[in-house]
Amino acid sequence: MRAAQVTRLDGPSSVEVVDLPDPDDAGGTRVVIEVAAAGICFPDVLLTRGQYQVTPDLPFVPGSEVAGRVRSAPTGSGFEEGDRVAAFPFLGGFAEVVAADPQAVFPLPERTTYEQGAALPMNYLTCHFALRERGRLREGETVLVQGAAGGIGTAAVQLAKAWGARVVAVVSSEDRAQVARRAGADEVVLADGFRGAVADLTGGRGADLVVDPVGGDRFTDSLRSLAPGGRLLVIGFTAGSIPEVKVNRLLLTNVSVVGVGWGAWWTHPAGPGAAVLRRQWDDLVPLLESGAVDPVIGEVRDLAEAAAALATVDERRAVGKVLLTP
Repeated sequence: MRAAQVTRLDGPSSVEVVDLPDPDDAGGTRVVIEVAAAGICFPDVLLTRGQYQVTPDLPFVPGSEVAGRVRSAPTGSGFEEGDRVAAFPFLGGFAEVVAADPQAVFPLPERTTYEQGAALPMNYLTCHFALRERGRLREGETVLVQGAAGGIGTAAVQLAKAWGARVVAVVSSEDRAQVARRAGADEVVLADGFRGAVADLTGGRGADLVVDPVGGDRFTDSLRSLAPGGRLLVIGFTAGSIPEVKVNRLLLTNVSVVGVGWGAWWTHPAGPGAAVLRRQWDDLVPLLESGAVDPVIGEVRDLAEAAAALATVDERRAVGKVLLTP
C-alpha cells in the first residue's frame, strides 16, 4: 500500500510517500479499514516534529482519523466486511489501509460521506468533550470560539449551536468569516479588536464559554471577555506560544480556565476508557442525520501531497478541514 511516512523529525517536510506492507489485524483483534479519506489535525503536525505528548519511534505513519470501508473485523466487534465506518486509529491513517481498535471504530450514517466522516473523530469528539464534559454548556449561553474557521473551530461552532448556544466566532480575516458563518455562527468578529466587539454584542456582560484552540496573544483578551462565572476552554496552541495566566484575575472575576485534553481523559488509567468514544459518537449521530453537524471541508489533496497538506495546517492557512484521499 501507499503511505505517508515520517522519516525524520523536521516538520511536514519530513513526510515521504512510500510503499509499505498492508497492516494486519493483530491476531484478529483489530478492524482493518480500506481508507477513502483521512483528516489532518494539528497534533499530526506536532508529531512530525516530535513535539506531541506521544512520540512514536521513527519511521511512523501519522494520521489519526479516517473514513472508509471495513476489509475485515474481529468476531463480535459489531462490524463486518463492507461496512462504512469512521475511525480514530491515532497513527497509520495516512495510508491506503489502516488497522484500528474496534472501540475506536464508528458506523457511518448513510447520508454522511467519507470526506465528512474523516473530518469527525478528532475535532468533533474533542469538542463534544470540551463543551459537554469540561465546559458544562447550558442552552441559551453565549459561546465565543477562537480560530472559528479551522477544523476545531468549525466543529465547536456547530456543536454549540446545535445544543442551543448563541455562538460568536473570532476569525483572522474576512474570507474566513464566511467559513464561520457557513458553520453556523450567529455573529462573526475579527481577531483584531475582538474584545470590544464581544462586549458590544453581549451588552458588556461577556461570553459564558470561550473555546480556545489558538492560545498566544489572544488568550488574555479571551479571559477578559468572560462573563462572571465564565469558563475558558484551553484546547490547543496553534498560535505557537503557550500563554500564562495570573490567577488573581480568576479570583477577582470568578472565572475559570479549564484544560481540555480529550485523549488524556479517556486513555488515563483512572479515566473512562475507550468505550466512552462510542457513547460520544452515538450522541453525534442524530446531529449528523439532521444536518446540524455538517463538517466544513476545506482542501482535499491526494496522499502524495501529504507534506504540503500538513504545511497548510502548520502555517495556519487551513480553512475548514484539510483531508487526504489515497
